[in-house]
Amino acid sequence: MPERNPETDVIDFRAAEQLLDARGAVKLLDSVIAAHPENTAARLLRARAFFAAAQLRPAELEFELVLEREPDNAFAHFALARTFERSGNPVRATRHFRLAAALDPKPEYLRAAKFDERP
Repeated sequence: MPERNPETDVIDFRAAEQLLDARGAVKLLDSVIAAHPENTAARLLRARAFFAAAQLRPAELEFELVLEREPDNAFAHFALARTFERSGNPVRATRHFRLAAALDPKPEYLRAAKFDERP
């Protein structure tokens, strides 16, 4: 395996962004995260890649790790909610939809939060 350096990590991260819908994104991000385990952006992108590949449990774990580090990350709450929704857990999904909307009142987040409905 070639020697890793910051430039190759950035290249792999950008390539993973482009490959998000393909399974190759996770593999590229594994090496970036191995080199920079504290990089929340890489973990968030890997969570999105897992979600896109319908690997819901790994996506859930990555989104939760991101939220441990950044509890005010509205997008991570929203994406975790979508993950719970897709895996058939509407109660947990509603909680994170509402947290996302409370943190960032984007129309998409507000619609998903369904504040006018009971959980």
